[in-house]
Amino acid sequence: MDTKRRILGIDPGTQMIGWGVVDVEGGKPRFCQMGVISLKGEKDHFAKLGRIFNEIGGLVHRFSPNEFAIESPFYGKNVQSMLKLGRAQGIAIAAALNAGLPVYEYAPRKIKQSITGKGAASKEQVSSVICAILSVKELPEALDATDGLAAALCHFLSGDVHISIRKHEKGARQTNKERGWEAFLKNNPGRIK
Repeated sequence: MDTKRRILGIDPGTQMIGWGVVDVEGGKPRFCQMGVISLKGEKDHFAKLGRIFNEIGGLVHRFSPNEFAIESPFYGKNVQSMLKLGRAQGIAIAAALNAGLPVYEYAPRKIKQSITGKGAASKEQVSSVICAILSVKELPEALDATDGLAAALCHFLSGDVHISIRKHEKGARQTNKERGWEAFLKNNPGRIK
């Protein structure tokens, strides 16, 4: 029985979109790839939306994920910025749904909490911990890439869908004690220093 999963994580934006791909095999996450999509050259907002749809579709075609995790927009005071960010996120979700992927959305605080243990962690802290967990040798130039990777890893660590191979073969979900960050640390001794 093939239990391998591939998760595409997205950190949506109107200037830069971070993305990361995590493979899960044997109940353990493994770094596959990460990067950014720069939208800074696009002046027209609707052209950006079209490009987001095409770029996300291209990532789905290139990596063939079977799960899609995306960071939800954070609350901001500028209504126009929030509207544009929400549109960008919606278009990314539409591209995933168009490809038949299940979509999972996580609040920024939830992602930071699941990765670092602190909901108010900085981008640099998230990036550092992500690289340690997934044994990524080199930090990316743009931390948006590790933010995309963080969305994918948060999804893996989420108790909603994480199923171990042993339990999967029996058709049962994990218990609460077997889920989340504590389970990852228990099952991956020596990965975090």
